[in-house]
Amino acid sequence: MKNIKVLFVFLYFTISVINLKGASLFISDQSKSRASIHSLSVKPETKDLNKYYSAKRLGSFVENGKTYFRLFAPNAKEVKLVTFQKPEDKDGHEYHMEHDTNGVWESSINGEQYGLFYGFKVFNPKYPETKDVICIDPYSKAVATYNTYFPPRRSIVVKENNYSWEEDHWIQRDWRDAVIYEMHIRDLTADPSSGCSQAGTYHGLIEKGKTGGIDYIKSLGVNTVEFLPSQEFANIEIPYKDSINGVFNTWNQYERNHWGYMTAAFFAPEDYYSNDVKSLKWNEWSGTEAKQVTEYKDMVKAFHKEGIAVVMDVVYNHLSEYELGNLKEIDREYYFRLDKRGNYIAESGCGNDLKTERPMLRRLIVESILYWMKEYHIDGFRFDLGKLIDWETVEEITHEAKKLNPNVILVCEPWGGGYDPAGFSLRGWGSWNDQIRNGIKGENPVNGLGWIFGKWYGNNSPERIKSYVNGTLVRDSLGLFQTKEHSVNYLSSHDGYTFGDFIRIGTGKIGANEAVKDINSLVKLTPLELKLNKLGALFLFTSQGVTMFQEGDEFARAKVIPDASVPDTNKGKLDSNSYNKDNAVNYLNFDYSKLNEDLKDYYTGLISLRNKYDAFRRAKYEDISFLNIKDNPFALGYKLEYNNDEFLVLFNAGTNKPQDFNLPEGDWQIFVNPEKAGTDTLGVVSAKIELQPSTGCVLKKK
Repeated sequence: MKNIKVLFVFLYFTISVINLKGASLFISDQSKSRASIHSLSVKPETKDLNKYYSAKRLGSFVENGKTYFRLFAPNAKEVKLVTFQKPEDKDGHEYHMEHDTNGVWESSINGEQYGLFYGFKVFNPKYPETKDVICIDPYSKAVATYNTYFPPRRSIVVKENNYSWEEDHWIQRDWRDAVIYEMHIRDLTADPSSGCSQAGTYHGLIEKGKTGGIDYIKSLGVNTVEFLPSQEFANIEIPYKDSINGVFNTWNQYERNHWGYMTAAFFAPEDYYSNDVKSLKWNEWSGTEAKQVTEYKDMVKAFHKEGIAVVMDVVYNHLSEYELGNLKEIDREYYFRLDKRGNYIAESGCGNDLKTERPMLRRLIVESILYWMKEYHIDGFRFDLGKLIDWETVEEITHEAKKLNPNVILVCEPWGGGYDPAGFSLRGWGSWNDQIRNGIKGENPVNGLGWIFGKWYGNNSPERIKSYVNGTLVRDSLGLFQTKEHSVNYLSSHDGYTFGDFIRIGTGKIGANEAVKDINSLVKLTPLELKLNKLGALFLFTSQGVTMFQEGDEFARAKVIPDASVPDTNKGKLDSNSYNKDNAVNYLNFDYSKLNEDLKDYYTGLISLRNKYDAFRRAKYEDISFLNIKDNPFALGYKLEYNNDEFLVLFNAGTNKPQDFNLPEGDWQIFVNPEKAGTDTLGVVSAKIELQPSTGCVLKKK
């Protein structure tokens, strides 16, 4: 996550006055509490809150002709259920709630109240100002939101197990076979070039016969998609040039959170991607009909019909900082990590770290994961800032999720308050392999270039490059993982520059702070840029482990900040942190893909090669032997033998001179050369092959 940590500077401050632009009067009572809700510091807890635990079903549900509502709030002295006929109603009907000795509050209403809007008023004498705030249910299965900063929200009673899956089930796939496409649900179809009539939505993504969307993903050959956060999240940030206690929003002119790393409801799908919401507008309600529930399932089912697994990017290390009426107002002492003065700890850089080690928060996290697996048939999860989740919770997620689906994908960012990919590997989780990312392409394009540029970034070395080929295993003494399927290999992700832009800056085509003069000329790759993009892709798709690449890298997508109607001083520059832009900088423009169709075809060919031959996915450590190459530390070659197939994978990453490779005895078919990649023979060589600088090849013995 995350470059959005640029936001953290204001999150430590307390809230006094927020001038919500154009907000309707019906939220005025709620906004009165903002001045002091987050400003209170309290002494550390004096009682053992970990002793509270309940196995009761939580949230809203229907049983025996009644609708029940349960909330865990151990520090509350009084809780009221509030129901609304319409989400915009200022006043609702209040019901008294009873509590048990385990901190669970309960009330019920006669009848099956599906579609009812509701929330809770929670009174804690330490925070009297919060007593009139409407808190959503942490177990909400759908949420309606009034689009503003600190928005009023309403939980919705949803009928579960009410969908025809048509025999759909989880994709049972070995992790080693996964080729993951990291993508944003809206971005893949929001640009007009996608041709989708329901652009930017769950249904738009699965429209057939379109340039963008599911047919495009299928054409690449990928078998797994990884969605950026799609649990209900906060879309709108503090108004630009408005303040929190005198700290002004001067950094986000767009007033938006586009990527979704501010989760607001862990059981509910994001309503913005519903067909009902064409664009996000201030001071309007969205998600009121809970159509997002069915539409999300339609999307998953459509991907499964194409044999494509669905992985969710999930955020359980912190909670949305842009919301009023969530766990902070329900019980901040229970749910959050606080310092000795009672202030939020924010190692996430996002304002408030969740205290995942609390038994009932652990239960919420685990049950959320299981709910998405059972109710939405999700095949796996990528955990944002995984190191901020305590080990016991990690282990319980593993245990419970694998009972449902032994092949469930569990991967994470192994950082956040520490760095421990080895610890996750010991617990059966995969991790994003930043060693490969930084070692192969580099850490930054200005003064931290990597191997494909003929540079050694940091402590990178020829031995480390060999370790990456093998899956970055601990047995190499340089590695991180117990098994290679725990290594999620990638060169770029949503964070930072795209792979294509990294190369554009790294080769000097454009400066990091230089405005683009002609976007078509920028997007179109030079011969050197094309070679470097292919070289990096060749290494990625032939290395052992799980392969992941970011949407658009297959055509060297450029992220150029457009001339939007906001006062962005960086207009025209390449964007390395596009978390806040629901516009062309993030949308995939398929017209530009045609400018670099050669690269797209190369990616498609590499994916087909990897999918067809087990050697690139399942070879054992002993099946790989490296060639002895002298006088060129950036040249790499290895022989790969598996299932009666014998391959040679050769690279000349130096940019200075050609490299000769002596070949083992026999004739070798060329499957990948500097121009093309795939499973068709491009020629036959024997004895020796010469590679020009910044190129590679794959040979298969006849």
